[in-house]
Amino acid sequence: MSGDDQHITEVSGTGVPIPGDDVDTDQILPAKFMKEVTFDNMADYLFYDARRDDDGEFNDHPLNRFEGASIAVVNSNFGCGSSREHAPQAMMRWGVDGVVGESYAEIFRDNCKSLGIPAVTADHETVTELQEWIEANPDGEIDIDVEDETVTYGDTVIDVDIDDAMREALVDGIWDTTSLMYSNRSKVEETVADLPYAEGDD
Repeated sequence: MSGDDQHITEVSGTGVPIPGDDVDTDQILPAKFMKEVTFDNMADYLFYDARRDDDGEFNDHPLNRFEGASIAVVNSNFGCGSSREHAPQAMMRWGVDGVVGESYAEIFRDNCKSLGIPAVTADHETVTELQEWIEANPDGEIDIDVEDETVTYGDTVIDVDIDDAMREALVDGIWDTTSLMYSNRSKVEETVADLPYAEGDD
């Protein structure tokens, strides 16, 4: 992340490959953990079932092997299924700052935008090559340049696509709508005060 905390023009870190098409939100964050009233513990539940064997012990799932990674590299239609915000929340709290993939479910992508997580896309071959590079270079740095729409790893620079609305929101620092609303509260109150139909009980 570069610039101040709101303006996200670049994210970088080591990668974690999460292979498979149509990885849905119930795999990412199983429904049994939806009853919690906060997102605080969501990182513990990320891919909870997929990361464990039948005895409940950690298996060789990528999230167990690439702990500390911050760039997830996924395949086609990632985040499909129900629209639960818990899925990207769990990824963010685990440490994911950006995602490179072939495609995303639209609501999942929008939820990423609302959390300040760039979700960029590239073709199947490009994504697969990056996943294989991560396996061979677990400590290798990956850089997502949101402004220039590129991903850099090793000696390779690839062009990626990012939804125009996401790119604008991240670069301009307007992705956090809650903070934006609070920062403009005085303007909202001034506008309300000037509305003839919003008078008090005078």
